[in-house]
Amino acid sequence: MNRRQFFKRSLVIGGSLVGVGAGAALLIEGANRLDLKIATALKRLELLSNKNLVQTGEWDIYKIFMHCAQSVEYSMSKFPQHKSNFFKNTIGTLAFSIFEYKGKMIHGLSEPIPGSALIKSSSDTNAALDHLKKSLIEFENYKGELAPHFAYGELTKSEYEIAHVMHLYNHLEEIQS
Repeated sequence: MNRRQFFKRSLVIGGSLVGVGAGAALLIEGANRLDLKIATALKRLELLSNKNLVQTGEWDIYKIFMHCAQSVEYSMSKFPQHKSNFFKNTIGTLAFSIFEYKGKMIHGLSEPIPGSALIKSSSDTNAALDHLKKSLIEFENYKGELAPHFAYGELTKSEYEIAHVMHLYNHLEEIQS
């Protein structure tokens, strides 16, 4: 098989897998759609303040909160690395559309933002929680131009709000109070 045939077959197989995956995601019954507003997320975070929180995943709670804050902050400045434009315009756009439709995001909960600064573990979860709340409030009040998302590409402010809240809620699934 020559390179051209291999490339064509790879595109067909890849496209088929994406189509099947997208179709399956739309058929799966999701949780009740959450109110995907920053104000609601802040209320939810406030309920976690001064509680004995336990992580159930790989990352400690400090790292989870700082990672979520990092994502919010990058949306107002610049993500350090991006997926290819082809990815953002196909798989990334499709993934965000499905997440937005379902009102729920699912992603690798121990994957750092590509190219981001390493977040070291710490026991000061209250400081990380305060930092996360501050970044969400700053985003809510932000009037400047938003940076393209590293995987989803260009998002409006309301789309970013939904993305940030879904991202946070997905990570909160690994925290018990």
